[in-house]
Amino acid sequence: QVQLVESGGGLVQAGGSLRLSCAASGRTFSGYSMGWFRQAPGKERDFVARIRWSGIDTYYADSVKGRFTISRDNAKNTVYLQMNSLKSEDTAVYYCAASLGLAFTNTAIQYWGQGTQVTVSS
Repeated sequence: QVQLVESGGGLVQAGGSLRLSCAASGRTFSGYSMGWFRQAPGKERDFVARIRWSGIDTYYADSVKGRFTISRDNAKNTVYLQMNSLKSEDTAVYYCAASLGLAFTNTAIQYWGQGTQVTVSS
């Protein structure tokens, strides 16, 4: 059974930092791009960041560029999201995702995590 399990969410003050982790299990994720989406209350699930299998090719939403950093450890089947300079508008449930194809959109994702809440207080 394939599982993506997120951890590291919580409550933080504006300007603070959090590091999310996503541990994948149940199959090999060789070749998979992995990344993060987020969903705020009453809004759609939006792309945040993704990283290719190589660990070199990364891509970010404009809203988080320069503040968030995505990385992965293929030996541990784990992807990370370092979030700095957090803002109240970053408050959302953050979902880990994995996709084998080139596209990294809501409809292209093969595997989702259950989500972890991030709340930024102003």
